[in-house]
Amino acid sequence: MTSLPALVEQIEDIVPTLRGQYHRLLLVAGPVGSGKTPLLKALCQKHDLPYLNVNLALSRRLLELTDRERPLRIRRLLADVIDEQPADSVVLDNIELLFDPSLHQDPLVCLQGLSRNKTLIAAWGGDYISGVLTYAEPGHPEYRRYERPEVAVVTVS
Repeated sequence: MTSLPALVEQIEDIVPTLRGQYHRLLLVAGPVGSGKTPLLKALCQKHDLPYLNVNLALSRRLLELTDRERPLRIRRLLADVIDEQPADSVVLDNIELLFDPSLHQDPLVCLQGLSRNKTLIAAWGGDYISGVLTYAEPGHPEYRRYERPEVAVVTVS
């Protein structure tokens, strides 16, 4: 298991390389309880980065919308939350709401699109093994599988 300071250093090494890329997105992948949140909070504290609990920020805004409006507006709502942050880099944690089947989103595509204007460092509650990024288990309604996604990934185990 890699230490927290070593993982922070690994992220610090990757983030500058993202600035010249089309998608400025870094995923911190690992199962529930693997230490993604403490890692991201340590990174935020060290570099004074904004930390967003996506589930909390979006659920408050989605409450005002009808079930029909939510899939149409969720990406714009998340973009607004990110744009409200003054920093060039933003840390996103607790992104599970983006996987809700009723919202009809492709979470990776959504995050990639939002990473055009700011560097996003996002917790991904799944695995990245041999170039395959997954979320949930096959058969689960939130299951996602991406082979060789065009995204930087740091794995926490």
